[in-house]
Amino acid sequence: MKPQSHYLTLGGRSVHLLEWGRADAPAVILWHGFARNAHDFDDFAQALAPHYRLIAPDTIGRGLSEWSPEPDSEYTVPFYARQAVELVEQWKLTQLRWVGTSMGGLIGMAVAAGPLKDRISHLVLNDVGPAIAPGAVERILQYAGTPPSFATLPELEQYFRTIYAPFGIASDAGWRKLAETSARRLPDGRLTPHYDPQIAAVMAKQAATVTGDAWPLYEQISAKTLLLRGAVSDLLSAETATQMTQRGPRARRIDIPGIGHAPALDTPEQIGIVAEFLSL
Repeated sequence: MKPQSHYLTLGGRSVHLLEWGRADAPAVILWHGFARNAHDFDDFAQALAPHYRLIAPDTIGRGLSEWSPEPDSEYTVPFYARQAVELVEQWKLTQLRWVGTSMGGLIGMAVAAGPLKDRISHLVLNDVGPAIAPGAVERILQYAGTPPSFATLPELEQYFRTIYAPFGIASDAGWRKLAETSARRLPDGRLTPHYDPQIAAVMAKQAATVTGDAWPLYEQISAKTLLLRGAVSDLLSAETATQMTQRGPRARRIDIPGIGHAPALDTPEQIGIVAEFLSL
């Protein structure tokens, strides 16, 4: 099943979304990580499309969504959360499930603790929590702040294989698809990652906030919560993950062996874990 492509105006900006499944099926919002895009969920959504309506946005500044002319105020979790609420309102989603990888999980926490608290029944946090290790943010900023360019797609693919090695993508075909769906051409014809470099500049300015204490927010969540953690993640510590099972929604925790930040949700095992949880 091929996804449908949509463009909505959310928070005054054009946002691209992919949609799989039937319009009358239970809704699941799939929100990607910091420098990624909606196609990260292609395999996952394809597997769940017979049972759900799956909606995956490109966050502004990524993929086919608009780049913000006001990055300092709009490349932020509060603004993304505002856009998420507008999406839910425009499409009249009265109940939904949320699967968020990294930044997508932070947005999910924000809306599940606040404006969508009564609508989100299930929340999946993919390798993210209320406390983030500063070292991981520094690592992300190192590659995201000054994205290189390449003459060929295989060269860009090799770059992605290096910086995203912790994802543990399961196949060569998976890496090739990631490269093909994450590339844009520069005016000189070279290829570079498909996001606005300003997202990293804003993240650098807000690094203290990004890594700060969001436990009060987490403790307001009432949705059923699943925490996936890459067993060798450098972003979500084992100590934070343990606390997440004891505080707030008392998340069910599953560690994915041999994976860092963050599980790609592209294997039958990982997809099955999330699918089982969403069906509860």
